[in-house]
Amino acid sequence: MFEVRADDLAAEQVKALLEFHLIGMHGASPPGSVFALDLAGLTSPQVTVWTAWRGERVAAVGALKMLGDGDAEVKSMRTHPSFIRMGAGSAILDTIIAAARSRDVRRLSLETGSGPVFEPALALYRKRGFVNGAAFAQYRPSDFNQFLHLDL
Repeated sequence: MFEVRADDLAAEQVKALLEFHLIGMHGASPPGSVFALDLAGLTSPQVTVWTAWRGERVAAVGALKMLGDGDAEVKSMRTHPSFIRMGAGSAILDTIIAAARSRDVRRLSLETGSGPVFEPALALYRKRGFVNGAAFAQYRPSDFNQFLHLDL
């Protein structure tokens, strides 16, 4: 079981997990195809970040970015390698979906990449009902990027 809580990004291990996420996204994506938020982006007023903890160890992170007009976006989903396939990512995504519903979001969307490194996350999103669809917000379609949506 994991304790999921809103996070202010002050803990060093949370910062390290987010840095690991950014490095991983840049390593697995073509130039110009990474839209992951840095710490400054994650602390903007329209973004709420949650972390999943087991004891004193951070297991996963994820965020909800409010886009306006009933739309929101899942951002910065990453599970620590020590907690892969243990439910930490699911706990974060379920928290994000519940928060979006409580904020009267009508459509929750996300942008992600293509290829084997992205398949586990895609499986989780699809298991929760997300379906592929059109680009949204500031994104533009490409051969690499995918856009998924969940109608709430």
